[in-house]
Amino acid sequence: MPMDLPNGSIDIAIQNQIARISFYHPASNSFPSSLLESLTRTINDLDHRQDITTVILQSKGNGAFCAGASFDELLAIDNTEAGTRFFSGFANVINAIRKSKQIFIGRIHGKAVGGGVGLAAACDYCFADIKSAIKLSELAIGIGPFVIEPIVSRKIGKNAFTEMSLEAHEWKSAAWAQQKGLYAKICDTEIELDLQINQLAERISQYNPEALSEMKNIFWEGTENWDNLLAERAAISGKLVLSDFTKSALNQFKKK
Repeated sequence: MPMDLPNGSIDIAIQNQIARISFYHPASNSFPSSLLESLTRTINDLDHRQDITTVILQSKGNGAFCAGASFDELLAIDNTEAGTRFFSGFANVINAIRKSKQIFIGRIHGKAVGGGVGLAAACDYCFADIKSAIKLSELAIGIGPFVIEPIVSRKIGKNAFTEMSLEAHEWKSAAWAQQKGLYAKICDTEIELDLQINQLAERISQYNPEALSEMKNIFWEGTENWDNLLAERAAISGKLVLSDFTKSALNQFKKK
C-alpha cells in the first residue's frame, strides 16, 4: 500500500501478522512535517488491526537510515506556533509507537541523526548493520534534542545521552550504540540484517497477541505522562529554532 507524498513516501507491506513500514525522503530520509504526520497516521491505523502483532520500521535506500528533521522546513519556520507544530511531529510518532499494542522492530541500515536516533530508540527491539553510526547534532545548530531526550535516555541512559548531546559534532559507532543498549544486535551485511529481522518477526508474530500487548504495556511503564512531556519539549525546540544562531547554523550546514 504505497502512500506517495510531495516530500517523500510511506509504504506499507503486510504478510501474515507482520506489517513493514518503509519511509523515504530524497534528502537522506529526513522528515518534513507531512511525512511525520503520515507516519503517525500509519502507525495509528495499524494499531486498530487485530490481525497484526509485529511491525518492522525501516527506511529505503542504501544511504542514511534517517537524517532527522528537514533542514528546508526548519529554515522556513517563522513563528513559535509553527515551530512547536513541526517538532510535535516527532513527538506524535514516538507516542504512537509507545501506545501501540504491537511490537516494533527497527531495521537500521545506515547512519541516524537527531530524530532518526529517536525513531530507533522508540522501537522495542533494534537491529543495525555496522554502518549504522549515530549522532545528536542538535546543539550544533542552536537547538537541542529535547523531544527525543526521554526516549533516547530511556534506552541508553542519561550519561550516554549527555555524552552524545555535548559531542554534537561526533559520530558514535554502531558498536557504541549496541554497548549502550540502543541496538540489540549488529549485523555485518544487509543480507544478514534482513535474515535476522525476518526470523525474529516471524517468531514474535506467533506469540499470543494478548500476551504481547500486555508485555508492551510493561515495556513502557513509567511513560504515561509523555503526551504532555513531549509537547512541552516540542515547544522549547519550536522557540529556539527561530533564533539567529539556529538560522545561521542551518544555512551553514546546508552549504556543506
